[in-house]
Amino acid sequence: MSDTTAPLCLLFDSDGTLVDSEPLLARAMAETFPDFGLPFTPEQYMEEFRGVRFLDIVLELEQRFGVLDDARRDVMEDRLRDNMAARMKAELTPVPGIPEALAALSGHPKAVASNGPLAKIRLAMATSGLAPHFGDNLYSAYELQVWKPDPGLYLAAAEGMGAEPENCVVIDDAAVGVEAGLKAGMQVIHINHFPDEERTPEGAIGITHASELVTAIERLSLERRGHQRGVAATE
Repeated sequence: MSDTTAPLCLLFDSDGTLVDSEPLLARAMAETFPDFGLPFTPEQYMEEFRGVRFLDIVLELEQRFGVLDDARRDVMEDRLRDNMAARMKAELTPVPGIPEALAALSGHPKAVASNGPLAKIRLAMATSGLAPHFGDNLYSAYELQVWKPDPGLYLAAAEGMGAEPENCVVIDDAAVGVEAGLKAGMQVIHINHFPDEERTPEGAIGITHASELVTAIERLSLERRGHQRGVAATE
């Protein structure tokens, strides 16, 4: 039986969950992709591709508008990364309510598990001022070669944190991340920024603002302790 007396381990997505980077990425893509023959708008990213890894976005666009050779695709990715890094350094801010929530949840072990490259995660945490909450507990799909919605990224983060999946809570704003957390057998909190357009999947807890996060975590902690007492009473 796993240790249910330890604080829940919190596994956070980065883009759109901790930092308000998705509008920046949407604009960076819209500035970069058309130069390589791939029409794209910021709205398209937000409506169709939020949380999806870069290569999958590009391959989908290539199916629609024509295939790029590997060298040209690499040049496009480098230009996008440079554009995005500059935007993050100049404009990136935490998602509203996240700094206060992280401070209130200081007793919980925490990690970031993102589909983005490790350098981007580090830059996001440093630029936003959130780095002290996570230290080196940063898990990148590019390092592990497994991308959400595959549960492997969150499972690897749990293992790295020394936590059983059932003692972990995934906090994610994107459908691919929510799906990954549920597949991993973890509790999942979906920060749904677009409740009029998106539905929180069955099995996940839906909130619409980071200010609700602390209450949701406290409720899960109480439920876990109650379950443990119930199991002990039957033994």
